[in-house]
Amino acid sequence: MTDQADLLTQFSNALATRAEAAKNAIVAVRLRHERHITGMVWRPDVVVASEQSLPRKDDFEVVAAGGAVLAAKIAGRDPATNIAVLRLAGPIAAPSIAAGEAKTGAVALAIGADGTGGASARLGLVNLAGAEWHSSRGGLIDRRIVLDVSLGRREEGGPVLDAAGAYLGMSTFGPRGQVIAIPTATIERIVPLLLKDGHIARGWLGVALQAVAVPDALRETADQSSGLMVMSVVENGPAAQAGILAGDIILTVDGTSTRRFRNIARHFGSDSIGRKADVRLIRSGAVMTVQTTIAERHAA
Repeated sequence: MTDQADLLTQFSNALATRAEAAKNAIVAVRLRHERHITGMVWRPDVVVASEQSLPRKDDFEVVAAGGAVLAAKIAGRDPATNIAVLRLAGPIAAPSIAAGEAKTGAVALAIGADGTGGASARLGLVNLAGAEWHSSRGGLIDRRIVLDVSLGRREEGGPVLDAAGAYLGMSTFGPRGQVIAIPTATIERIVPLLLKDGHIARGWLGVALQAVAVPDALRETADQSSGLMVMSVVENGPAAQAGILAGDIILTVDGTSTRRFRNIARHFGSDSIGRKADVRLIRSGAVMTVQTTIAERHAA
């Protein structure tokens, strides 16, 4: 019994040491009404945060370890991978970041900022460590890392560590309210591009879409039961130039079914810009195919 108690004490002390050491790895990004989210210190003058929870403005204040307050400016945002980059007005201490490998069932420690220069910690497990996937906005995420962790809103955007203290990624809220980690590999790939250009170039058709059922009479011809109805078409956009109209039901893009938008998201990566795509659709009771040229989505 004593040996077991010693092991538990060692485990507890190790977690506390990890959380204490992580104070230099995080900042609190102030929002308003005394609210904040967490940011990861990526370089001495660069912070990474959850794009979806960061207000659409350029200037912020961050609270670093020990309570130091610094000004920060948005350097770039990518909603498709949920990564935002802020550049600090001055350098702060930055951790040495070693990427860890997510393994299902492994311990995960999610670190958050408390708003005053300290840290909070959440202990859980890696619920799922899957293959790469595309977000609903078309961003490539290098691994699907789902966490069995109860995360507070102010803790979103902090580092997720494995038992050895290596970085699994950045915590955030994913589809259906799951707590997920944006992998370190994804952050490493996206941050330099955001620092350089402020955004990530991705393909675009210029349409607003809504999932609908394919009319019963056309299901056999369409060879699927649902598609994406074109609700509106951007003037002079790729779809408009190809003759796609509001009311059309898009069935496939280059042969990939639109039953779920995520299925076709891979067709609109950075390498898609300028490429021709065959769009199979339903119009006025007939199935037809039109060809369009994918253009770059303008930064928001």
